[in-house]
Amino acid sequence: MPEEPYKAEPQKAELHQAVLFNESIDALNIKQDGIYIDGTFGRGGHSRAILQRLGDQGRLYAFDKDPEAIAFAETLFHNQNQFYLAHKSFAELLVQAREWDIDGKVDGILLDLGVSSPQLDDAHRGFSFLRDGPLDMRMDVSRGLSAAQWLVKAEQADIATVLKEYGEERYAKRIANAIVKARTEKTIDTTKQLADIVAAAHPAWEKHKHPATRAFQAIRIYINRELDDLKDFLAQSLEVLAPEGRIAVISFHSLEDRIVKQFIQRQCKGDDFPLDLPVTQDQLSQRMKKIGKMIIPTEAEIAQNPRSRSAKLRIAEKL
Repeated sequence: MPEEPYKAEPQKAELHQAVLFNESIDALNIKQDGIYIDGTFGRGGHSRAILQRLGDQGRLYAFDKDPEAIAFAETLFHNQNQFYLAHKSFAELLVQAREWDIDGKVDGILLDLGVSSPQLDDAHRGFSFLRDGPLDMRMDVSRGLSAAQWLVKAEQADIATVLKEYGEERYAKRIANAIVKARTEKTIDTTKQLADIVAAAHPAWEKHKHPATRAFQAIRIYINRELDDLKDFLAQSLEVLAPEGRIAVISFHSLEDRIVKQFIQRQCKGDDFPLDLPVTQDQLSQRMKKIGKMIIPTEAEIAQNPRSRSAKLRIAEKL
């Protein structure tokens, strides 16, 4: 049976400007008595909109790794009896859905990937190279290694691999060498230190882009297992969705989007039979259908919120 609805005393509230907001809510095709999951609660904008569309029998379940997001939920939904929350990664989707007794019953799942504005704007979280603060970068500061702790012990080759694979950084080896050299002289424990090291080592600054952009992205993705969590989530989502249940994913860089795109393509294609083997559509075992084309922000939204410029929304429905 589901656990008791999440309730707590109010905390201080913050605002977050969600990207592709209306498009992502509409993508879920919300039914008043439906069951929905917000896999990235953040500051609750999507959750609030989903709840507003639900009737008395509707239910919303949410995940977030960030303790600050959990604390914010205590403010926003402390008296909401249709809302359930787990302080976990969405990569634990299936296990948690079974605890809630909703596996195979969910009508829609929404993910809004990446780092939220409150996380980026808080220097103490260590996500931003534009604000000096502790070099942390963890979504969940209660577990795992911080970026600073990892850089203390990581091999040069491992740092280069992370920068290349997760940041698509052309000069990964050169930057990794500079990081290892710098840490022999002084521990790298602030965002400014790391940003300055990367900037000094980078031979080709891209126009309108800080030279540390890719390095910070890469280390953040690695520290938080972001791509692995996404793959784990997608693999579990089909077991959680009900027939005609939808999944909507907003991604912000090519690595995330590629994973989502390829997952949807595989599920829409079905079994991989030889090209010359005659099979019917029913025999392909297709598990999903794509809903519409990829959605990107309008020029007006990008002008209002420049961080939205790289966002992509993909939608699919379980057959």
